Amino acid sequence: MTILSDAFVIPDSDKNLDILLTYLGVKNIGRARKKLETGTRSMAAPPIETLQRFGKPLSTVGDSGRLRLSFQSMNTTRKPKAASKSTRRATTADSSPFQGDLLAMARQIIASESESLQIIASRLDLNIAEAMRAIFQQTGPDLPGVLVISGLGKSGLAGQRISASFASTGTPSHFLHPVEALHGDLGRVRRQDIALLLSHGGETAELLQLSDQLKSMRVRIISITARATSSLGKMSDLCIEMGPIEEACPLQLAPTTSIACMNAIGDAMVLGVMSLRHFSAEDFAAFHPAGSLGRKLLKVSEVMGFRAGENFIAVDMNRTLREALLKDRSTGRRPGAIVLVDSRGRLAGIFTDGDLRRGIVRDAALLDKPLSTIMTPQPRHIRADALASEAIALLNQHRIDELPVVNKTLQPVGLIDVQDLVPLRIME
Repeated sequence: MTILSDAFVIPDSDKNLDILLTYLGVKNIGRARKKLETGTRSMAAPPIETLQRFGKPLSTVGDSGRLRLSFQSMNTTRKPKAASKSTRRATTADSSPFQGDLLAMARQIIASESESLQIIASRLDLNIAEAMRAIFQQTGPDLPGVLVISGLGKSGLAGQRISASFASTGTPSHFLHPVEALHGDLGRVRRQDIALLLSHGGETAELLQLSDQLKSMRVRIISITARATSSLGKMSDLCIEMGPIEEACPLQLAPTTSIACMNAIGDAMVLGVMSLRHFSAEDFAAFHPAGSLGRKLLKVSEVMGFRAGENFIAVDMNRTLREALLKDRSTGRRPGAIVLVDSRGRLAGIFTDGDLRRGIVRDAALLDKPLSTIMTPQPRHIRADALASEAIALLNQHRIDELPVVNKTLQPVGLIDVQDLVPLRIME
């Protein structure tokens, strides 16, 4: 085992030692290894980013800024037996050095961020609720303003994502880059708009300049920042304070946990305003017509291929099969079933092409029999205002290809065929 400064451990192997010596800048690796076998040696410490490649961050170094290396159980004279090609192929993925450490680190980072989110949730106060109502009122039907979101750096990227989420759930919103705003894009903002500004530290100069301009335009400002006492917090009409956040980054430099928390608060606001707007699944589908989510929220009435008054006719169940076939003089695509109704025009049964093929083999006189005697009574059906995904579920569950579509009084208004759903790419 190779130990660096009693806090930095490298698995014991010739390969790992060679890699370490290379990073340390040792030119003659073979000579250095022989010298290190005799005991502890002192070498110049490498940059910290070099050491981080090997696992844990360096916590201490030797005296005078030099690195102490001690080696235990090193055997550099005996070479291991060469493995076969098949063995090497099987073990390559699992024998990568520090793979287990990286997995543990990933889990630790996610757990750390999750814990921070719980802490942030407990710190929230009524300001976030007031901010939701302010956004809803300012962008509602009575005052059609727009939610303008701005931030710089990683906060700006989070702002772009939050703005997109607001827009996709019914709140008109766009992102405004703070620097571009100061060079002409401020014209995108109107008096009736409302601004949401994002900054962890709350001291971003460009964002503070933008805040000044928004104040002069009498635009209401909401901010998400770590401290309400920051410059941005003080300039805001409403400040959502996150409080102190410990970044997951081992250097405490890269914005990681703070951005996760900012995104979570943004999501809470998006969903809160969405609930105030009574945003429905139908509304969601209207904003996502080309996406898989939007396609799954399409109504049966929008996707059914056969419609009453166009290419669909319901037939009286007391007619014979021959009469029903003669009545259907439609051209082009034909339905794969006849939908039958009773004397009140309500759904009574269905007779499919498969029923015809199977029945004609058994009974040559089938064509002259009343449909009421050969139909499938009380067939599976679906309402026109149901979701297309529900129709898919029924077709799959009962292994059928056609589904009568009815209104609220059970009168057929069309027929949905499995082929109507294939182009939607939502078949399950």
